[in-house]
Amino acid sequence: MDLQALSHFDLVAAHGGFGRAARVSGRSKATLSRRVAELEESLGVRLIERGAQNLRLTEEGRALHERTHGLLSEIAEAGEAVVLGASTPRGRLRVSAPVVFAHVALPRIGVRFALACPEVQLEIVAEDRKVDPVEDGYDLIIRIDPSLDERLVGRRFLNDERLIVAPPGMPRPAPSLDGEEATVKAVLLSATPPGTLWRIKSGTEADIVLRPDPVLRLSSLLMVRDAVLSGAGAALLPKLLVAEDIEAGRLAYWGTLAGPPVEIWALQSSRRLVGAKVRAFLEVVGRAFPEKAFVAPPG
Repeated sequence: MDLQALSHFDLVAAHGGFGRAARVSGRSKATLSRRVAELEESLGVRLIERGAQNLRLTEEGRALHERTHGLLSEIAEAGEAVVLGASTPRGRLRVSAPVVFAHVALPRIGVRFALACPEVQLEIVAEDRKVDPVEDGYDLIIRIDPSLDERLVGRRFLNDERLIVAPPGMPRPAPSLDGEEATVKAVLLSATPPGTLWRIKSGTEADIVLRPDPVLRLSSLLMVRDAVLSGAGAALLPKLLVAEDIEAGRLAYWGTLAGPPVEIWALQSSRRLVGAKVRAFLEVVGRAFPEKAFVAPPG
């Protein structure tokens, strides 16, 4: 059996179609289709039923995929293990990151990495959906406050905070001695639940509890930030997104939301070994946030 043709069939079967397998692997749909057809011819059975809108594995195709998928993964990992000690990172590196973090931090990190590792073809995808590094073909995924997942391993590389910011001319509510809420005109994310309150961390003075009265609801943090810059109202936004605007005086800082910090993690499949290209990328990320050096995960 041709192992290369088998690996092409495994890609198509794992990702549910030629188009998605082509996007994940970087191979053309024509190549994948041809190699799967060659495998079918060599085995003398139909492995895939090709419909106009979708693709379905035959009974023989399903049986072949179930018996060989794990073996192919082990062969790939064995090959990776051989080259792990290579001093020069090379190959394709796919990274998934949340939209805001990708737009704010990853362009400059990507440039630094590309200059430092010219033999790596880096692809960064900005998306807020929950992805699976194996199924979606990512070497590394960046997540904000990720839930525990035994299939993923990684490290926290940055703590962020949520800040209440407003247009510079907007009056800041005064502290209330009895903890009474102050209502403020606000720009909220569309998913913000009714009755949300903002409690600002207190130092020596009494807590300030704000009840946001939405004048706008928007679907992305980038849109919310732009609306506040235009004077629409106050908002709760990541420090990473608004720090430069506060420093430049474009936004007024009202306080930091009470509660634990926001954790940003770099994660990968627990089944995969950490290769030279992933290590090199994490080193560039670490140097981009020197005051927030990598911290080992708890426990």
